[in-house]
Amino acid sequence: MPEAFPISNGMSRNKNNGIGKQLSVLTGNSNPQLAKSICRHLGVPLSHALVDKFPEGEIHIQIQDNIRGKDVFIIQSTCSPPNDHLMELLILIDAARRASASRITAVLPFYGYARQDRKDKPRVPITAKLVANLLVSAGADRILALDLHAGQIQGFFDVPVDHLYSINVIIKYFLKKRLKNLVVVSPDVGGIKLARAYSKLLNAPLAIVDKRRESAEKTHVMNIIGEVKNRNVMIVDDLISTGSSIVQAIKALKETGCLDVYAAIVHPILAGPAVERIQKSELKELVVSDSIPISREKMIKKITVLSVASLLGEAIQRIHHNESVSFLFQKSAVEA
Repeated sequence: MPEAFPISNGMSRNKNNGIGKQLSVLTGNSNPQLAKSICRHLGVPLSHALVDKFPEGEIHIQIQDNIRGKDVFIIQSTCSPPNDHLMELLILIDAARRASASRITAVLPFYGYARQDRKDKPRVPITAKLVANLLVSAGADRILALDLHAGQIQGFFDVPVDHLYSINVIIKYFLKKRLKNLVVVSPDVGGIKLARAYSKLLNAPLAIVDKRRESAEKTHVMNIIGEVKNRNVMIVDDLISTGSSIVQAIKALKETGCLDVYAAIVHPILAGPAVERIQKSELKELVVSDSIPISREKMIKKITVLSVASLLGEAIQRIHHNESVSFLFQKSAVEA
């Protein structure tokens, strides 16, 4: 990772410029451990904020540290329960704005509602755009996101967006495993670009699972495009929800005659029967990031969690100092 920069305590050059301002990091209840890890990387304490609920269920927030004139970063994954965590983020942004923060950056390790990014059926909303509008209206001056479900979501915001990829973190882990005769598999046609980036960095061929989605929870694998017989397989995707798609893909790949099957999936939503399905499947290992916390009950031996704290921490530091964030993924090949 690039060399760390010291944090200055001087005066800012202008209202929306973090240079010279003190850096302050806040978080809600979605992923406090990741926020603490990011603060350790930055070498700053996590600012204190009361984030709880009134007896009737309304979210109650009070920032307990003075953030007047500071460059504020609010770390919050809008994961389960998404509505509560989204409201926490919106209210934290509003509280920071009313507390006279110099600049507010919403850091979204996981951007909820991202799958609702277009009208694929009559009379449905584009909720990913609605959430973007809410964040900007609340007072976010900038967005820092990790592995968005669709890259075009960046265009939903009317403020600058820095889009990071965790590919280098995951690639580093798999290179250490020294898997031989490896093929990278995209679980659907939409994930080809991401799978191609992995195959390029791993110097491995690419295959695709041709599937038909019957509902939000159910898919049907039609065909395997590419050669996987007698090869180790690495399935790559941005998120895993109920696990239906990946389990169907694993079954089809095994029937085609592949060897061990690994999966590298950034955001572990793991809703409903996902963990049970993974446990019963022939998956060798599921590698995920800590963008979404995994409860103790869901942590099984097949799951390996890699931290993205240093990646997000370095991006926060670079944004604070108006340095290039693109440096962090110049070698990822995702932008190619």
